Amino acid sequence: MEKRNLYLNNIPAEEAVEIYRKALKESVDVSYERIPVTEALNRVTRSAVYAKYCSPLYNSAAMDGVAVRADITNHASEREAVELVIGENCRLIDTGDPVRPPYNAVIMAEDLVETTDPDRFRILASAAPWQHVRPIGEDIVAGEMILPGGHRIRPVDIGVLLAGGILQVEVIRRPQVAVIPTGSEIIEPGREPREGEIIESNSRMFENLVTEQEGLPHRLPPVPDDYGLLRQTVLKAVREHDMVLVNAGSSAGTEDYTVHVLRELGQVIVHGVAVKPGKPVILAVVEGKPVIGLPGYPVSAFIGFQNFVIPVMDLYLDRDRQPAGCAEAVLSRRLISSLKYKEYVRVKMGKVDEKLIAAPLARGAGAAMSLVRADGFCIIGQNREGVEAGETVEVELFRSLSEIEHTVMVIGSHDLLLDVLADLMPSLHPHMFLSSTHVGSMGGLMALRRGEAHVAPVHLLDQKTGIYNISYLEELFHEPVLLVKGVKRIQGLIVKKGNPRNIKEIRDLPGLRYVNRQRGAGTRILFDYLLSENGLVPEEIEGYTYEASTHMAVAALVSSDGADAGMGIQSAAKAMDLDFLPIGAEEYDFALYPKSLELPHIQAFLDVLQSREFRMKLEELGGYDTSGIGEQILIHGLC
Repeated sequence: MEKRNLYLNNIPAEEAVEIYRKALKESVDVSYERIPVTEALNRVTRSAVYAKYCSPLYNSAAMDGVAVRADITNHASEREAVELVIGENCRLIDTGDPVRPPYNAVIMAEDLVETTDPDRFRILASAAPWQHVRPIGEDIVAGEMILPGGHRIRPVDIGVLLAGGILQVEVIRRPQVAVIPTGSEIIEPGREPREGEIIESNSRMFENLVTEQEGLPHRLPPVPDDYGLLRQTVLKAVREHDMVLVNAGSSAGTEDYTVHVLRELGQVIVHGVAVKPGKPVILAVVEGKPVIGLPGYPVSAFIGFQNFVIPVMDLYLDRDRQPAGCAEAVLSRRLISSLKYKEYVRVKMGKVDEKLIAAPLARGAGAAMSLVRADGFCIIGQNREGVEAGETVEVELFRSLSEIEHTVMVIGSHDLLLDVLADLMPSLHPHMFLSSTHVGSMGGLMALRRGEAHVAPVHLLDQKTGIYNISYLEELFHEPVLLVKGVKRIQGLIVKKGNPRNIKEIRDLPGLRYVNRQRGAGTRILFDYLLSENGLVPEEIEGYTYEASTHMAVAALVSSDGADAGMGIQSAAKAMDLDFLPIGAEEYDFALYPKSLELPHIQAFLDVLQSREFRMKLEELGGYDTSGIGEQILIHGLC
């Protein structure tokens, strides 16, 4: 390979970096290592990390008080108090204690009226099923993706990983960077300098800059101006490290040997850049590894590090650094707040129709996953009662605006495949992301109509025609909307392993404990349809009003004995190792506006949706039919 010396050509810094990174592309590889989660702060995940355990691990009390069966309190009122007796129809319980059958609600200690008997209380109001109970998996569900691949691990992530049962995580390995100070005139700090001597300090600055940039620095002893010794030191450093920094000797003086040594050992790609101060930078490759010669003047050395060392470290760390900050966004739904507090509300962010949208996440103090999912904080100041939907709010960003602007905002029905899509997006299309919020099919369509989402996942059955989704889009939208076909997925009853209650069909549910999906969810609409088809009414189903927001949350409640059955998808049952009674296939599709097809991140989303990698992941999950995926149907809506 021809050796080049481009010194004095004054190459612009950006062009020099591009030339150098191109020369290193074939030889610099990203490598990985497995480390304890407790040591993973600021490290970057290799691939998606999935929870091993639920959090909470069991249905737990959210308040101190007594656990009861909600139905025995139905008639409680100020006129007709209901008496509770410890050990007979209730039990004392503290926050965090398990809530086990037959109990399904907690009454706060403050709502108990004491009697002369310390084991007897009266209550003056009824208790709703599952009030003050944190259901299993409320925060984290086993099998749920905690972190995607390529994610920088933060303190909140470490807490959630441990809560989800993850003790080790595979991360990108930090590059080992050798730092070689040179020059016969330099001495170590602590010695009294004489005339002609300079206290060496640049290498200590480089050490800390490397550490700050997530590398592992190794500062070597100073090398005097001796060609042979410098050659020997550089060669040894190259063979023992990923990258080498040689400080001083990079200019054109009679004892500036660095460029000559690097020409002999490898290839000098650039010598001299159009930067002032900092012109005499050397960008070389020796045995396939980057060796960078930096000027001896401290300011020049610092500027050279910022301009040239960091972009090369980015190659090893597989990162694209973008600064975060604050931004103004439109709130997607109303937030009520207390006048007493300054409240920090976690939000997901996306840019839809040239406006930033902030979608609030779970607000509970125990919802640690909302910190992991959040793109920022919306701050509601003290003495404010809340913020109305559509208002502009300021958000403190956790991610850069560049990332947010290239994020597909998905709001609607939940499915495990959304986690798969979110993980594959940046892998197959670098710097493109997907963010999902689960509010049910109808909630997603409303968000799409208000211009708060790019994509709404839907599976809404028209009970008159038996056709999915189309009639709802025709009725709800007054302009053309696109239905992108997704998957046919199996819906059915999720039951305990071995099906101990011998459930065979919908007709077997009366008398059993059921967990439902939230209002507006396609699964709930399907369940209501099946109840009607089987001559049943909601009042016959214990737990009909007990709502879970995702299929995995339903599976977790069944797994933990919080319910005997719940309706959901086959992949959720498989993920929790539960039995599944198929009821039928349904169509899980994606609604979006045709104009969104112009966006590069929407094109990336559609490409991932039809990719081989995505199909393979769905085969692993089970319960999906991908024939017809990606087909587009234009629906004109009401005129």
